[in-house]
Amino acid sequence: MSTIDEFRKEVRAWLEANCPPAMRTPTPDGALIFGGRQISFQSEEQRLWFERMRDKGWFAPDWPAEYGGGGLSAEQTAVLEAEMRRLHCRPAQINLGIWMLGPVILEFGTEEQKQALLRPMTRGEIRWCQGFSEPNAGSDLASLKTSAVDQGDHFLVNGTKIWTSYGDKSDWMYALVRTDPAAPKHRGISLIVLDMQSPGITVTPIDLISGKSSFCQVFFDNVKVPKGQLIGPLHGGWTLAKALLQHERRAMSKFGEFSLPTHFDLMSLAERYLPPATSAAPADIALRARAVAMSMEEHSYTLTVQRMGEEMRARQNVSGLMSIMKLVHSEQEKDKFEILLDLMGHRALGWEGDEFTEQERALTKAWLGSFAQTIAGGSSEVQLNVIAKRVLALPEGKESK
Repeated sequence: MSTIDEFRKEVRAWLEANCPPAMRTPTPDGALIFGGRQISFQSEEQRLWFERMRDKGWFAPDWPAEYGGGGLSAEQTAVLEAEMRRLHCRPAQINLGIWMLGPVILEFGTEEQKQALLRPMTRGEIRWCQGFSEPNAGSDLASLKTSAVDQGDHFLVNGTKIWTSYGDKSDWMYALVRTDPAAPKHRGISLIVLDMQSPGITVTPIDLISGKSSFCQVFFDNVKVPKGQLIGPLHGGWTLAKALLQHERRAMSKFGEFSLPTHFDLMSLAERYLPPATSAAPADIALRARAVAMSMEEHSYTLTVQRMGEEMRARQNVSGLMSIMKLVHSEQEKDKFEILLDLMGHRALGWEGDEFTEQERALTKAWLGSFAQTIAGGSSEVQLNVIAKRVLALPEGKESK
């Protein structure tokens, strides 16, 4: 038996013994666990699964052990992920620090920063949010205005960030700030990390049409950030931002690896709300065919995610692949809800009241929320531009004279 086969056998046995049966089911809406200072568990099984994965170092299985990771090779990490999918294991925690910031610190951070910032991530002790977009700097992120002025031993930060996911629940933020207003816009940006409890920070939640929202606007009023919390070179943040955004797009698409964010099984709902095929009208038959086709696309996407995960381990620049995965997943999710609305009719338009089931009310809100997924993490239009340039190598258009 080869070494990797032996490792697979060990992983399978460990997961069977340590992942509670209740954690091998689709994750209900609102049941994802985010690490942080205010972490809470909905069940004892959820707590056990979190602690066992944490103590194993498998929140970040491919990180070095000295920073709290599992010390696994790329091949071993692929085996672990495959075995977790096979057993339908829920993610033990969601941590944007591990998914996005951590890899950047591993590459660009000082040893002191690695020791101080990475281990709390791998133990689920700090919840991170991202401070990139601003009211006038979304797709054109390099136009950001939030400033960080050098004050000797610290920066003084002023400005605002918007669409900050879970900014009201996060402990720390990684943020892009302008440190040289005289430089060309891509060259005067730096990446810093800051404690969300710092004096001068105000967080305001943003309501969405779906009735719930993770988005916030964050205001900075003379916030002091120690110089040691600058990640990478001063004014060199754009390079780090591009690396981090690759990881963000992978994170956005990663939800499809363990379950879709909305957790509605298309075919089971089709069976419940459509008449039997033997007595269905032509319109219902066509609708069922659309549902079957979408279900096949979802399965194809999941298989493609697994294959692309293997390919990405051998590539240095994966931004094009990440954009493809993020684009397909968010657009696919939106299209899925349009089919659900068609097959459920008015039952998919409930908001409150006992005449609708809890699932039907949740579906209405999830349908409205699906539109946000085509914007969050980079809009579909931005992803198409990235694919055109970095995958298809199409020439950039020139303005007509």
